[in-house]
Amino acid sequence: MKYTVFTFWLTSFMLIGFGTVNTAFAQKKSTTIATNNKVTAKVLQEILDKNKHFATQGKVADYIPELGKMNPYAIAFSVVDADGNVISVGDVSKKFTIQSISKIIALMIAVQEKGESEVFKNMGYYGTHQPFNHFANLEVSGKPLNPMMNAGAILTTSMIAGEGEIPFQKILNMIRFITKNNQISLNETVFLSEKETGHRNRGMFYLLKNNGLIHGTEEQLDTYFKQCSIEVTAEDLAKIAFFFANGCVRFDGDATYKNTEIAQLIQSQMLIAGMYEFSGEYARRIGLPSKSGVGGGIAACVPGKMGIGVFSAPLDSHGNSIAGYQMILDLASQFGLNVFLP
Repeated sequence: MKYTVFTFWLTSFMLIGFGTVNTAFAQKKSTTIATNNKVTAKVLQEILDKNKHFATQGKVADYIPELGKMNPYAIAFSVVDADGNVISVGDVSKKFTIQSISKIIALMIAVQEKGESEVFKNMGYYGTHQPFNHFANLEVSGKPLNPMMNAGAILTTSMIAGEGEIPFQKILNMIRFITKNNQISLNETVFLSEKETGHRNRGMFYLLKNNGLIHGTEEQLDTYFKQCSIEVTAEDLAKIAFFFANGCVRFDGDATYKNTEIAQLIQSQMLIAGMYEFSGEYARRIGLPSKSGVGGGIAACVPGKMGIGVFSAPLDSHGNSIAGYQMILDLASQFGLNVFLP
């Protein structure tokens, strides 16, 4: 009997000990995998090379004549990792206009100045199945569906305080701060092209004005055209995405504008409406708050971790960079970045 009890306890002790060692080994192995599973230039280059052919399936935006002149073969991929390191491959110095990605910057400034409730008093938080330049709700309720579609973005920009160039300078300076790149500037030629051909946006502006939501002059619409015509690189977009993914803290740790509430607001809008009528499918497949622009850029946030920026001018039928989407999809799949994963 004594031998049996002794044997039982000895066996139990050995099993517990083995289990502890095995668990420790598993944890060590898991930590090693996590440590080694880092984004590198080699990984980004492999993903870029694999997906660059998708550009041939898209079409460069030409409804704004100057955009139609973009090189369809230029492509760039950039990531700012959790430590603030910038990894970029491809045509990293290629500049393109930020277009609709500027909407998240304008929204940040408007909310800073007026508060979320005041900004959203006259527009919704809704997603949509309509394209970015659709009049959506304007002719029915008189209010834009969200600040990511053109109508809502025009209204958002009109809320930024100041006359003349002041609102535009606020947007430009915020982009320069977030990217730590004071060389970022306006592409005057694209701006004039947008202004000359932007009659649909002009129609939205006057509907908003007719509905009593805008009280200024067309100078406010010029500010919107200008913010869309700011030139950036894929690396700049990755830094912008990192900023919002990390509570409005810059990639180098500068917390001047730290605000988790604004970061949550903007990322939620990016998730439900940042890719326009493709946003629902994009959220299902990639699961990252993202914002595209018809200049060929996409900025994608990995909340609490990294920022992703891509550029390839040819667009799909939704107005999103087709090769850019595929690169983000591959990166998210390879590293398990989807926010809906356990």
